[in-house]
Amino acid sequence: MTWKERFFTLWRDEGMADRPQVFDPVFYRADDGLVGAIPATLSFEETVRRLTADIASGLAVRDERVIARVADRFLDDAHRHLRRNQALLARLGARYRLGLVSNFYGNLETVCHNTAIRALFGVIVDSVRAGLSKPDPRIFQRALDGLGVIPADATFVGDSAARDMAGARALGMPHIWLIADPPPGGPCCPGDAMIHSLVDVEALLL
Repeated sequence: MTWKERFFTLWRDEGMADRPQVFDPVFYRADDGLVGAIPATLSFEETVRRLTADIASGLAVRDERVIARVADRFLDDAHRHLRRNQALLARLGARYRLGLVSNFYGNLETVCHNTAIRALFGVIVDSVRAGLSKPDPRIFQRALDGLGVIPADATFVGDSAARDMAGARALGMPHIWLIADPPPGGPCCPGDAMIHSLVDVEALLL
């Protein structure tokens, strides 16, 4: 699930959001507000708490207990998934050079250190630090250059058709679409794989 989807579920559980059509603009305003506006050293926990507070402001939620509970639940769930994925990434890293490309806030390197996954990646490209955002093919090329591989010899795994799949396709890089509910039309390119969870990538690549 994307951060937007996770936050919507948490706020809905608190009775503070009932329709994605209303929640989504609130999330995007809060999310965009952090881009390039936070120090590169801001921790993962503080990033989540700041984003949660900004979403709460957009939803007119003032109860600090509710805001803290949403942030705590988000962090607990994120760490649980990170622990599972850390082992997966370590297995992949034993065979492949791994890179990370993200449209983020400028502190992705710090966040990866905080969550104990930095050492698993040979290169990390944060859109704010790179001055480029997905789907611009150049941000993918930046990661490929850092890993010393050409697009045809790499595989990109992403969850966004518009940002991830389109960007990888523009470089001729094979791509795997991570999506919970596959669309009726199938993947963006003939022969592309679609997976429902990151753990599914292991069967394709190992």
